[in-house]
Amino acid sequence: MLSLMSTPVVVDAELAAFLESQPVFFVATAPASLDGRINCSPKGNDASLRVTGNDRLAFVDYTGSGAETTAHLRENGRITLMFASFSERPQIIRIYGIGTVHEVNTHGFAELAHHFQNLHGARSIIEVEISEARKSCGFGVPTANSLDTRTKMRDWLDAKGDEGLSSYRTRHNRVSIDGLPAFGPA
Repeated sequence: MLSLMSTPVVVDAELAAFLESQPVFFVATAPASLDGRINCSPKGNDASLRVTGNDRLAFVDYTGSGAETTAHLRENGRITLMFASFSERPQIIRIYGIGTVHEVNTHGFAELAHHFQNLHGARSIIEVEISEARKSCGFGVPTANSLDTRTKMRDWLDAKGDEGLSSYRTRHNRVSIDGLPAFGPA
Protein backbone atom coordinates (compact mmCIF):
# COMPACT_ATOMS: atom_id res chain seq x y z
CA MET A 1 0.00 0.00 0.00
CA LEU A 2 1.58 3.34 0.94
CA SER A 3 4.18 4.20 3.50
CA LEU A 4 3.57 6.76 6.19
CA MET A 5 6.24 9.08 4.82
CA SER A 6 5.93 8.59 1.05
CA THR A 7 7.45 11.43 -0.95
CA PRO A 8 6.30 12.12 -3.55
CA VAL A 9 2.85 10.68 -3.00
CA VAL A 10 1.95 7.90 -5.37
CA VAL A 11 -1.58 6.58 -5.22
CA ASP A 12 -1.23 2.94 -6.20
CA ALA A 13 -4.05 0.70 -7.43
CA GLU A 14 -4.78 -0.71 -3.96
CA LEU A 15 -5.11 2.72 -2.35
CA ALA A 16 -7.17 4.05 -5.28
CA ALA A 17 -9.58 1.09 -4.95
CA PHE A 18 -9.95 1.73 -1.20
CA LEU A 19 -10.62 5.46 -1.66
CA GLU A 20 -13.12 5.00 -4.48
CA SER A 21 -15.01 2.21 -2.70
CA GLN A 22 -15.82 4.14 0.47
CA PRO A 23 -19.51 5.05 0.71
CA VAL A 24 -18.72 8.13 2.78
CA PHE A 25 -15.68 10.34 3.28
CA PHE A 26 -15.09 13.60 5.11
CA VAL A 27 -13.68 16.88 3.78
CA ALA A 28 -12.11 19.46 6.10
CA THR A 29 -11.13 23.01 5.17
CA ALA A 30 -10.52 26.22 7.08
CA PRO A 31 -10.23 29.90 6.33
CA ALA A 32 -6.87 31.62 6.76
CA SER A 33 -8.23 33.71 9.63
CA LEU A 34 -8.11 32.17 13.09
CA ASP A 35 -11.50 33.81 13.70
CA GLY A 36 -13.12 31.81 10.89
CA ARG A 37 -14.89 28.51 11.32
CA ILE A 38 -13.25 25.20 10.46
CA ASN A 39 -15.53 23.15 8.25
CA CYS A 40 -15.89 19.37 8.10
CA SER A 41 -18.40 17.95 5.62
CA PRO A 42 -19.47 14.37 4.92
CA LYS A 43 -19.52 13.43 1.24
CA GLY A 44 -20.63 10.35 -0.64
CA ASN A 45 -23.28 8.85 -2.89
CA ASP A 46 -23.22 8.33 -6.64
CA ALA A 47 -19.57 7.26 -6.80
CA SER A 48 -18.68 10.92 -6.37
CA LEU A 49 -14.90 10.48 -5.85
CA ARG A 50 -12.34 9.35 -8.40
CA VAL A 51 -8.58 9.00 -8.33
CA THR A 52 -7.49 10.83 -11.49
CA GLY A 53 -3.72 10.34 -11.30
CA ASN A 54 -0.98 9.01 -9.07
CA ASP A 55 -1.06 12.22 -7.00
CA ARG A 56 -4.56 13.55 -7.74
CA LEU A 57 -8.18 12.87 -6.98
CA ALA A 58 -11.41 14.68 -7.68
CA PHE A 59 -14.90 14.68 -6.22
CA VAL A 60 -18.24 16.12 -7.25
CA ASP A 61 -19.49 19.06 -5.21
CA TYR A 62 -23.26 18.92 -5.45
CA THR A 63 -25.47 21.93 -4.76
CA GLY A 64 -26.15 22.08 -1.04
CA SER A 65 -26.97 24.27 1.90
CA GLY A 66 -23.51 25.76 2.34
CA ALA A 67 -20.41 26.61 0.38
CA GLU A 68 -17.67 26.48 3.00
CA THR A 69 -15.36 24.10 1.15
CA THR A 70 -15.41 26.23 -2.00
CA ALA A 71 -14.93 29.50 -0.11
CA HIS A 72 -11.98 28.13 1.87
CA LEU A 73 -10.34 26.60 -1.21
CA ARG A 74 -10.70 29.83 -3.15
CA GLU A 75 -9.01 31.66 -0.28
CA ASN A 76 -6.12 29.32 0.57
CA GLY A 77 -6.48 25.93 -1.15
CA ARG A 78 -5.83 23.79 1.96
CA ILE A 79 -7.88 20.59 2.21
CA THR A 80 -7.87 17.33 4.14
CA LEU A 81 -9.96 14.29 3.26
CA MET A 82 -10.53 11.43 5.69
CA PHE A 83 -11.68 7.96 4.72
CA ALA A 84 -12.65 5.47 7.44
CA SER A 85 -13.40 1.85 6.69
CA PHE A 86 -16.58 0.60 8.34
CA SER A 87 -15.91 -2.96 7.15
CA GLU A 88 -14.27 -5.76 9.11
CA ARG A 89 -10.82 -4.60 7.96
CA PRO A 90 -10.15 -1.41 9.96
CA GLN A 91 -8.28 1.43 8.28
CA ILE A 92 -8.23 5.22 8.16
CA ILE A 93 -6.60 7.21 5.37
CA ARG A 94 -6.07 10.96 5.54
CA ILE A 95 -5.23 12.82 2.34
CA TYR A 96 -3.64 16.25 2.64
CA GLY A 97 -3.37 18.56 -0.32
CA ILE A 98 -4.27 21.64 -2.27
CA GLY A 99 -7.75 21.82 -3.74
CA THR A 100 -8.97 23.62 -6.83
CA VAL A 101 -12.63 24.39 -7.52
CA HIS A 102 -13.74 23.79 -11.12
CA GLU A 103 -17.22 25.27 -11.49
CA VAL A 104 -19.80 23.92 -13.93
CA ASN A 105 -19.31 25.34 -17.43
CA THR A 106 -15.56 25.85 -17.01
CA HIS A 107 -12.73 24.16 -18.88
CA GLY A 108 -11.52 22.41 -15.70
CA PHE A 109 -14.98 20.95 -15.05
CA ALA A 110 -15.21 19.68 -18.63
CA GLU A 111 -11.75 18.10 -18.37
CA LEU A 112 -12.75 16.10 -15.26
CA ALA A 113 -16.42 15.35 -16.03
CA HIS A 114 -15.72 12.08 -17.89
CA HIS A 115 -14.61 10.49 -14.59
CA PHE A 116 -18.15 10.67 -13.17
CA GLN A 117 -21.47 9.12 -14.12
CA ASN A 118 -23.97 11.51 -12.55
CA LEU A 119 -23.31 15.23 -12.59
CA HIS A 120 -26.92 16.44 -12.31
CA GLY A 121 -26.99 19.01 -9.53
CA ALA A 122 -23.22 19.47 -9.48
CA ARG A 123 -22.02 23.02 -8.91
CA SER A 124 -18.35 22.07 -9.28
CA ILE A 125 -15.77 19.33 -9.30
CA ILE A 126 -13.08 19.75 -6.69
CA GLU A 127 -9.65 18.53 -7.72
CA VAL A 128 -7.06 17.74 -5.05
CA GLU A 129 -3.33 17.68 -5.67
CA ILE A 130 -2.18 15.28 -2.96
CA SER A 131 0.85 16.38 -0.97
CA GLU A 132 0.69 13.66 1.68
CA ALA A 133 -1.26 10.52 2.51
CA ARG A 134 -1.22 8.93 5.95
CA LYS A 135 -2.81 5.78 7.21
CA SER A 136 -3.76 4.79 10.72
CA CYS A 137 -5.27 1.70 12.27
CA GLY A 138 -8.95 2.59 12.57
CA PHE A 139 -9.37 0.14 15.45
CA GLY A 140 -11.72 2.57 17.23
CA VAL A 141 -14.10 2.92 14.26
CA PRO A 142 -17.19 0.74 14.54
CA THR A 143 -18.19 -1.68 11.82
CA ALA A 144 -21.45 -1.17 10.00
CA ASN A 145 -23.32 -3.89 8.16
CA SER A 146 -24.89 -1.43 5.77
CA LEU A 147 -24.34 2.15 4.72
CA ASP A 148 -27.26 2.62 2.40
CA THR A 149 -27.46 5.47 -0.09
CA ARG A 150 -30.07 8.07 0.79
CA THR A 151 -32.27 9.27 -2.04
CA LYS A 152 -33.42 12.55 -0.46
CA MET A 153 -30.63 14.66 -1.94
CA ARG A 154 -31.04 13.18 -5.42
CA ASP A 155 -34.82 13.70 -5.17
CA TRP A 156 -34.30 17.33 -4.07
CA LEU A 157 -31.84 18.02 -6.91
CA ASP A 158 -34.22 16.46 -9.46
CA ALA A 159 -37.22 18.41 -8.14
CA LYS A 160 -35.35 21.74 -8.29
CA GLY A 161 -34.26 21.29 -11.91
CA ASP A 162 -31.45 23.29 -13.51
CA GLU A 163 -33.08 26.72 -13.16
CA GLY A 164 -34.14 26.06 -9.59
CA LEU A 165 -30.63 24.91 -8.64
CA SER A 166 -29.07 27.98 -10.24
CA SER A 167 -31.46 30.21 -8.33
CA TYR A 168 -30.76 28.30 -5.10
CA ARG A 169 -26.99 28.72 -5.52
CA THR A 170 -27.47 32.45 -6.15
CA ARG A 171 -29.46 32.82 -2.91
CA HIS A 172 -27.59 30.39 -0.65
CA ASN A 173 -24.08 29.68 -1.99
CA ARG A 174 -22.58 33.11 -2.77
CA VAL A 175 -20.58 33.37 0.45
CA SER A 176 -19.49 31.16 3.33
CA ILE A 177 -20.87 31.58 6.84
CA ASP A 178 -17.81 33.75 7.52
CA GLY A 179 -18.54 35.95 4.49
CA LEU A 180 -15.85 34.57 2.15
CA PRO A 181 -16.76 34.48 -1.58
CA ALA A 182 -17.87 31.07 -2.85
CA PHE A 183 -20.08 30.92 -5.98
CA GLY A 184 -20.89 33.94 -8.10
CA PRO A 185 -20.39 37.57 -7.09
CA ALA A 186 -20.03 38.10 -3.33
